[in-house]
Amino acid sequence: AFEFTTAAGSNLALHLEGVKRDADEYRVGKDWSEGRHVNGSYKESETGTVGLSWIGKNGYIGAAFTKERTEYGIPGHGHEFESCHPHGSHLHCGGHEEEEGHDHDEHGEEGHDHDHDHEHGEVPVVKLDSERWDIRGEYRNPVAGIERVRMRASFTDYVHDELEDNVISTSFRNKGHDARLEAVHAPLAGWRGVFGLQTTRRDFSAIGEEAYVPPTLTKKHAAFLTEEYKLENWRFEAGLRHEWQDIEVDAPGLRDTDARGTSASVGAVWKLAPQYSLRASLSRSHRLPTAEELYADGVHLATATYEVGNQDLDKETSNNVDLTLRKFEGDTTFSVSAFHNRVDNYIYAHTLDNHEGFQLVEYAQRDATFTGLEGEIRQKLTPAISATVFGDYVRARFDEGEGSRNLPRIPASRLGVKLDGDWNQWHGMVEFYRVGKQDKLADYETETAGYNMLNVGAHYSTRIGGVPTQFYARLNNLTDELAFSHTSFIKNAAPLTGRNLTAGIRVIF
Repeated sequence: AFEFTTAAGSNLALHLEGVKRDADEYRVGKDWSEGRHVNGSYKESETGTVGLSWIGKNGYIGAAFTKERTEYGIPGHGHEFESCHPHGSHLHCGGHEEEEGHDHDEHGEEGHDHDHDHEHGEVPVVKLDSERWDIRGEYRNPVAGIERVRMRASFTDYVHDELEDNVISTSFRNKGHDARLEAVHAPLAGWRGVFGLQTTRRDFSAIGEEAYVPPTLTKKHAAFLTEEYKLENWRFEAGLRHEWQDIEVDAPGLRDTDARGTSASVGAVWKLAPQYSLRASLSRSHRLPTAEELYADGVHLATATYEVGNQDLDKETSNNVDLTLRKFEGDTTFSVSAFHNRVDNYIYAHTLDNHEGFQLVEYAQRDATFTGLEGEIRQKLTPAISATVFGDYVRARFDEGEGSRNLPRIPASRLGVKLDGDWNQWHGMVEFYRVGKQDKLADYETETAGYNMLNVGAHYSTRIGGVPTQFYARLNNLTDELAFSHTSFIKNAAPLTGRNLTAGIRVIF
């Protein structure tokens, strides 16, 4: 990766950056029954950006062009899934014969050790091309009462093809733009704030065997306002946003939808002592359903699901309470946050049936409640060494209804400790945390075992020829633990990465 900025004239700045990545199929922790590597988990990517900005006395304006080309495999795919289709609320996956040449049992542990299974046509492959233009600008003091006006806009032309046995089966295309204009007003009766407008347009289409969403055109517009007021040891905050969304769908039997939503929040931060602050916020927000949630009907390879949309979905309404206590100075610092969210008409992917890891999901709504706690405490042991204890926990349940009241794919609790220190030009770190098992299960979910994670890292900063240079290394999952993420649709087909080392050099000039 590189990033480079230089003057291109008295008022011009030229910016270049690029990334090239070639990742083979990653190795999982020890003793996985499917072998050592995740079949189809490779990724090759190239991204380049060129930007030019004009910088003046009262502001700037610039544009950048980004080109990306990426190829990656889709783990968790089984050819027998291609014949799966819903019969009411059940999956029917018949008609698949082993003699068709799709016998996956022959690929045992040894079958996962070859490079890039996509070369052998054994996993679906995505080839992605994206072109993106970004424009940003700012102008200070344009008129009385306005301190600055900021603008940003993007235009994207995205296409990806899904290939099976080197033949394109489905092509997805997404052309869209996003624009935001905001103004920072001068203090008004002690209040400082930002108001503005935002608009987005997304023209999506899919053609092929697994085009699980019909062509849609999504248009969304919003107006927003955020304000802040300071009074001695208090800071008050308020925000308001209103959205308009229209989705046009090009498919027989489906209807266009339009929706409106308003979100509002108020909060206060009290500096109750020189080193302490207490923050409280209340918010009520709406989330509008997406085109996929409304109109999906087909196989989604990336999540190993057959998705069924629901045109009758209403907007979500979330009522939230957040509290945070912080100590931000001294040898001991900490931050502890608690939240309670009551969501009316929560939209989620409801699993109706499961066939060997392939799920039939229908987008549905139920009232739900989320309650959680997260925090960390950091203690300076010596002038150079500090220790941190951290953790988080969330409990999510449906308020009522048939079946399990547990929400699907909710992360398990986590508790850990981190030790870091500095010695001359060296910085080192060792981190250990425990992710608990998740046994609060929704329908058709299976329990996910807990796991331990041990990571170590270090970097060394110096100068070579007068140029700042940093050598760094990080060893994750030192014990090579076999771990699974409960939040993943394909957790059993794609465990987390096993022992892995990252090492590199960073040069700043």
